[in-house]
Amino acid sequence: MALIDSHCHLNYEYEGKTAADLVREAGLAGVDTLIAIATDVPTLPEVVAISEAFPNVFHTAGIHPHEAAAATDEHLVELLGFTQHPKCKAVGEIGLDFYYNLSSQEIQIQRFGQLLDLAREVKLPVVIHCRDAEKQMLSQLQTYCHGLSADAVPGVIHCFTGSLEFGKACLDLGFYISFSGILTFKTAESLREAARAFPLDRLLVETDSPYLAPVPFRGRKCEPSMVVSTARRLAEIKGLPVDEVFEALRRNTVTCFGLDSATAVKT
Repeated sequence: MALIDSHCHLNYEYEGKTAADLVREAGLAGVDTLIAIATDVPTLPEVVAISEAFPNVFHTAGIHPHEAAAATDEHLVELLGFTQHPKCKAVGEIGLDFYYNLSSQEIQIQRFGQLLDLAREVKLPVVIHCRDAEKQMLSQLQTYCHGLSADAVPGVIHCFTGSLEFGKACLDLGFYISFSGILTFKTAESLREAARAFPLDRLLVETDSPYLAPVPFRGRKCEPSMVVSTARRLAEIKGLPVDEVFEALRRNTVTCFGLDSATAVKT
């Protein structure tokens, strides 16, 4: 059963490797579908071009909280247009980052609210970045979810590193939880406790490449092919057969991003 890398940045630098190299090597490793994540409007055309070049790559359209201060109202209008692309499967990466505060918290909160409104308008799920902002984040997500239809998938909390309580609250709102290579880190036992507690049918895996390479690839730039290691570690944590976990992860990702047999490549 092939995997889907639910979150990777294919337009970033990979020490000379091209997007074609990454897609090909992912396929050889058993990762047959990739979601390329956008972080700002100026580079969105690069992400779209990669998505258009490969039948098994899809993309998102969003503004990362680090870029909130640089984003303009005109960018929001442009972003709305980008969401109409047939291979755009979510609004993201959006959220709050009160750890780095590269944009002021006030600006982050304002932009995040606008982007949630946009996602609700275009009826796409959201890809959420949250760091050291659980209280404010949960408040905004609750407001966002209350405006959705009962059958809508709200989105995914990407690269989850939050508290168990925050994760459970997000699950209660209907969100999926995605684990990155951090799940394999020696120091991440609290994250593994969360993985044990969260239901398998609400979990995704991702690389967040080129960041956060999992064990045994620490010290290297992360690549989409490496998501297999994270998925295998999740199966160990859950005490379940690898095939069962891989099948669930694929099914969850297809549901979260609105993929189907005509879009997600299957082997």
